[in-house]
Order: sequence, then C-alpha cells, then structure tokens
Amino acid sequence: MHKIKKIFVTGANGFIGRAIMERYRQQGIDICGVDITADPSRNVVRGDVANAGEWQEHAKGCDIIFHTAAVVSNTASADMYQKVSVGSVKQVVAAAKKHQIARVVHLSSIAAYGLNFDADQDESCSISVLSGSSYCDAKAASEHGFLAAHAAGDICTTIIRPGDVYGPGSRPWVLIPLAMIRKKQFVLPAMGRGIFSPVYIDNLVDGIVLAAEKESGKGQTFNITDGTGIECREFFNNHYKWLGKTTEPVCLPTRVAEGITSIGSFIFNTVLNANTEIDRSSLAMLSRKASYSIDKARDLLGYTPVVSLAEGMERTEAWLKSSRVV
Repeated sequence: MHKIKKIFVTGANGFIGRAIMERYRQQGIDICGVDITADPSRNVVRGDVANAGEWQEHAKGCDIIFHTAAVVSNTASADMYQKVSVGSVKQVVAAAKKHQIARVVHLSSIAAYGLNFDADQDESCSISVLSGSSYCDAKAASEHGFLAAHAAGDICTTIIRPGDVYGPGSRPWVLIPLAMIRKKQFVLPAMGRGIFSPVYIDNLVDGIVLAAEKESGKGQTFNITDGTGIECREFFNNHYKWLGKTTEPVCLPTRVAEGITSIGSFIFNTVLNANTEIDRSSLAMLSRKASYSIDKARDLLGYTPVVSLAEGMERTEAWLKSSRVV
C-alpha cells in the first residue's frame, strides 16, 4: 500500500475510533472523522452514518476509512442495531467508492459467530444471522455489504472481528460492569466459568493497523484478540478489587442467573424507567464455552499481542484512579 497521508474514522468519538485516530496522529498522519457529536479539535464532523450526508464529503482525500461506528450496548432494540450496524454499510461504501479510497476497514465483532459453540472459532467457521441475539445478528449482517462491494471491485475491504475489548475508557467491559457492581446488579452465569476473550485496546489497534496497511489484509477477515480465553470470574475479579471490595463476582447457574436478570431487567427498564445492561443476551455473552483463534492474523499479518492481561489490567486500574472512577 502507498504511503498513508490521511485517514477517516466513523464513530470517531468512540473507544476504538479514538484509539485508531490517536495512533495515526502520533505518526504525524492527518486524521478526520464523523460522529453524532462534532469535535473540531480532532477534525470530527457531526453526522449520522446510517444516512447519506455531508459527512461523506469529509472523507475526500483519505487513504483509509475505518468504520467503527456501532451501538455500544447489549440491550438496544433490533431496529437500532439494524439502522446503525447494517444501515451504515451502504453509506460508507458509497463514500469510499466516490472518493476512490484505497481501503475500507470494517470493525465487526467476534459476536458475528453467535454465542453457541463448543470449540474455538476461526475465520473459516460459519457466522450466524439466526442466533437469537439482535446484536450478534446485526454484526454478522454488517459484513455482507462490504464483502459484496469488494467482490464487485467497487472497494477494497478488510474485516476485523475484535475480541472483548478492554482498557482505559472501555464502556462495555470496564465502565458498565463497575457501575453494575456498585448497584449490586452484576451476576455471572455458568458459575462464572464462561469464557471471556480479552483484547487490550493497544493490541487491537496494532492488529487493525497491520490489517489495514498490509497487502495480505486485502479482502480478508481477521479475529483480533489477545490470543487466549479466560474464565469470566477471573477477568471480573479485577473489577471488584478496583472498587476495594473483598468479595468476588456472584456466580450462579445460568438458569438462575437468567431468572434474576429477567426480573431485574423488568424492574429497571419498565418500572423504574432506568436503563440497565442486564438481559438474557448479555448473560449469553458471559456463558460462551470457547474462544477464538488468531492464527490467521499471526500468519498473514505478523500480529502478536504485546500487552499481557496483567499489564493491561494495571494500565486500566491506573486510568480509573487518575480519572477518579474508582
């Protein structure tokens, strides 16, 4: 790929979007992007990626589009997932094609594999659009439009399926669990033995950059994780320690956890009109029986996770303390 001069990021104010922009900014490369809220200091314009608009012109002159815009929730409506995760694909493809952008990197998710599998998943495994999880199905469906445009020769696409992304600023796997623990809403199904597949944000960006810039990434799909799965109770023990608690996560049989969660979800969402991230879908994500292979990324991209889980947790804790979250 020719020397990169400028990149464009959708979801530019989000956790992953910000990290990608910061990495390239540190390299002296021009950055710009779009989000629902503008940020002129980072050259981010306001726009709705699910609809055509002026934001598409902001991508003119860029070498790569990183499409990170997504609904960061396990409990949003199916319509919302459809609108943002799937509806945005057509608009991003249109912008890339119009401005002859060399590469589009789409941030999908390991959730595209669904949640019910017994062995580690690699890129040759089937994805699911009938999993019963609106989030998983939308992630899987979002890949189709990009791959179809690539096959047609309209754009050059690379698909990234990140693992469970954590680190300073992570909402799904750091901030939301901490808030739920404080409210005594947090429980783990499968007796806490469900498999979590972490990827520290810096490791993820390493993999994304390699996939975006290498010729071997063209037209390919890559799992990007830290290369190992751990039990959920081991991962979330850290959150309890960060809060200064001597207790550990409440670990329950899945059916019991589902029953408690259904009641809790009804009370918080319906009776109290207060949003909560607890529902059957989020429990299913914490009940997975296996992890994901990164052999393809190792072999084709030379990807190697550098930040260990221990170091990643230390960096996250330091950020939480400096930000006075804990």
